Amino acid sequence: MIIVGEKINSSRKSIADAVEKRDASYITEIAREQAEAGAHYIDVNAGTFLEKEPEYLCWLVETVQSEVDLPLCLDSPNPHALSEAIKRHKGEPMINSISLETERFQSLLPVITSQSCHVVALCMSETSMPTTIEERAQVGSELINRLTKAGVPLEKIYVDPLVQPVSVDTRTGLATLGAISRIMNDFPGVNTICGLSNISFGLPERHLINRSFLALCLSHGLSAVILDPTDKRLMATLLTVEMLLNRDEYCENFIAAYQTGRIGGR
Repeated sequence: MIIVGEKINSSRKSIADAVEKRDASYITEIAREQAEAGAHYIDVNAGTFLEKEPEYLCWLVETVQSEVDLPLCLDSPNPHALSEAIKRHKGEPMINSISLETERFQSLLPVITSQSCHVVALCMSETSMPTTIEERAQVGSELINRLTKAGVPLEKIYVDPLVQPVSVDTRTGLATLGAISRIMNDFPGVNTICGLSNISFGLPERHLINRSFLALCLSHGLSAVILDPTDKRLMATLLTVEMLLNRDEYCENFIAAYQTGRIGGR
């Protein structure tokens, strides 16, 4: 399971304040905590700053990679911001995200194909917000076909089936799970990813909902997830379910996490 640490996002007030003040020590502390908790990528997002997004996103890239030796998930729909951030990124980044929306696809495709990278393909079409399994799978299939035709390797595509709040529509959880299964079955070698916390928006006990939905997503084949890796109970759920699904040979990851204190307790 590929884990993308979600916490360096300017939609969070503390992060926005730190970015605006160029508080590198705060940003690097958040990055280091997520890396030590098991993240494989660190998400960086400066989208709330609009006109200053390119400048701030570049600063985040340089600041975070000065502290942690991990690739970043460059989280922006702004092709200029992404182009500038990629120039400063060490290694192969993940780009979040391209969609079937015409303007977004056409503007981001040259950025994605300009150098080797991983790409999140969001199941969003030009005409409507997909709600059913079939709609999500159809958009995902078209994105995969277009991206591979443009030269993006299948294994570097991460299809996001578009997790929506269950508080708005109680059918959305099942639609997401069904789409994950179908996409993974129809395109062996592709990845699926989701922004986990979207499922619980607007409800109490969000941590409980997130943990439960993560377990269900794993059982349907999800291969990557955007979450808070410093949430020990959430990570314990992830490691436990992966072990039970025979994705942790000899239970090594589970045992190592327990021995190092990353999981444990009640």
